[in-house]
Amino acid sequence: MKYKKTLPFLLTAVCLLFAAGLSGCKRSDTIQKSGFFFDTIISITLYDSQKTEELEHCFELARMYEGYFSAKIADSDISKINHAAGKQVLVHKETIELIKLGLTYSKLSGGKFDLTIGKLTSLWDFHAKSPSLPDKKKLAEAVSTIDYRSVNINGEKVSLADRDAAIDLGGIAKGYIADKMKGYLLSCGIESGLINLGGNVLAIGEKQDGSAYTIGIQKPFDKTGAAIASLKIKDQTVVTSGTYERYFELNGALYHHILDTRTGYPYDNGICSVSIICDNSVDGDGLSTACFALGLKDGMKLVESLDDTEAIFIMTDLSMHCSSGIGEKVAFQAIESE
Repeated sequence: MKYKKTLPFLLTAVCLLFAAGLSGCKRSDTIQKSGFFFDTIISITLYDSQKTEELEHCFELARMYEGYFSAKIADSDISKINHAAGKQVLVHKETIELIKLGLTYSKLSGGKFDLTIGKLTSLWDFHAKSPSLPDKKKLAEAVSTIDYRSVNINGEKVSLADRDAAIDLGGIAKGYIADKMKGYLLSCGIESGLINLGGNVLAIGEKQDGSAYTIGIQKPFDKTGAAIASLKIKDQTVVTSGTYERYFELNGALYHHILDTRTGYPYDNGICSVSIICDNSVDGDGLSTACFALGLKDGMKLVESLDDTEAIFIMTDLSMHCSSGIGEKVAFQAIESE
């Protein structure tokens, strides 16, 4: 399927869409909490006002896992590995689990998604008030350290064969944490809710009336946050990687945070965003970045080879390319004005 968007979108319709998508079945016993983790705002909604303790625990999990996985926290597992000069570092079992998942997607994408991209990502500052391009020599040096095959796991110890390499799990950590939160809530008997970790939207079951959640896919670079399409899901996740999430413009060119592991610069392949619909948020996280890096043809080929996985690619001209199950296995609606 291919959809062209050429006309402005109706703001009223979009507001209604997001009210449906993010609040689900709004009831008087709905409880919600937001916080700032992983450089983004996260939000969790439950439909039982008696579950405040469980809601609070989800944020304790977020704090704990950020302490394990963030390369920006000095005493995190990842920081210890990155600064160990190739020596083995004992880490938490969850860190081992996440690194193994990172290696899976690194292999699946042929290294276009690579968890050892840490030296490169550290050179780019997409939050700077006066952004600038990294030094070309430093970019080349950082690119030379990117190779997921340098990661060695021995039991619960991790080392890097290239002592100058650095791991960055930002491409899959939010998905992993969302899955852990969902697993915890299910173990507590909670069967309905929404977890939103900065674009990783994970539905717990279905809404209390048995209907599906409506999730909006953002129109790239729309300042109002308008949606370009909507999906209806039950007990699934929608994860999007897009150029509009973190970027800056310099001398008429746009530089975004999805970096090419071969050149060190942002990908320029005609894609604005990739949204993955699947069962596990960590898979959606890894696949959305991997498919973006692979490009439309190869990325769609990868999606079509996987069970229970669908994708929507949005291009720079705002055309949408959908996998075969969109509209059949996953209810889909393009949003446009008359």
